[in-house]
Amino acid sequence: MNNQEMKNKVNRETNFLLQKLWDAKVLVSIILIALVARVGFSSDTPAPAPVVNTYEVSKNTKNFVGETVTVRSQPIQKVGLTSFTVSDQRLLSGEPIVVVNASGLPFDLPTDSQTRVQVTGDVRNLDISNIERDYKLNLEDESYKNYINKPAIIAKSILLAPRPGQITKNPSKYYGTRVAITGDVDNIQSPVLFTVDESYSLGAEDLLVLLVGTPKKVINKNQTVGMVGVVRPFVAADIERDYGITWDERVRRQLEADYRNKPVFVAETVYP
Repeated sequence: MNNQEMKNKVNRETNFLLQKLWDAKVLVSIILIALVARVGFSSDTPAPAPVVNTYEVSKNTKNFVGETVTVRSQPIQKVGLTSFTVSDQRLLSGEPIVVVNASGLPFDLPTDSQTRVQVTGDVRNLDISNIERDYKLNLEDESYKNYINKPAIIAKSILLAPRPGQITKNPSKYYGTRVAITGDVDNIQSPVLFTVDESYSLGAEDLLVLLVGTPKKVINKNQTVGMVGVVRPFVAADIERDYGITWDERVRRQLEADYRNKPVFVAETVYP
């Protein structure tokens, strides 16, 4: 083999190795991108079950039986000791749905008829014996006689769901209470501190929201978000102590000036 042939062979082998290295680099990049995407999705706080309205559940029950859903609606009437009916009063038809409390926690219906509740649970046709067996409940059969074989939600979670304006107008009513709210993101002060706009009540102030826990979601202005958390008065020192936050002195003074003793919603869960 002459020098030129040797040189050509070396070039071919070099190119082959470089191509292999490039292919490997591309493959690693694809894997890394996939992992980052996977981590990105898995790091988001999961949303509750799909949010539907009570009209859909009552009119198309067969499409929901066996599924876990979330409804936000006004409670209509108490049923037995632990259950109640809900119905979306904005809609002109659709039967009330019985909510059976299987959360293991007591729940008192709101005294204000304008306050909604958020219920997450399994859709079933109301069969007392089967529900008692499956959820280890003891229901008062007589109380449910008008709802037998009608749609019901067997609730895993029941929360008050006030509007932001209801909280800012009467904050002491909700202090220390775990609630669910929805609102439009307005004034973003940091990735973990922003306000949500109240568009339903004239003259209502925006509600301050503090995100706690990890990971944090990226929040954008005008984005509509749902949140679950606790309402408390804004006292910077207490919040820093309770949630391990350290604010710059200038920031702390400004927050105190703007929000001292106003309500802050400490959000544990945030979802679109």
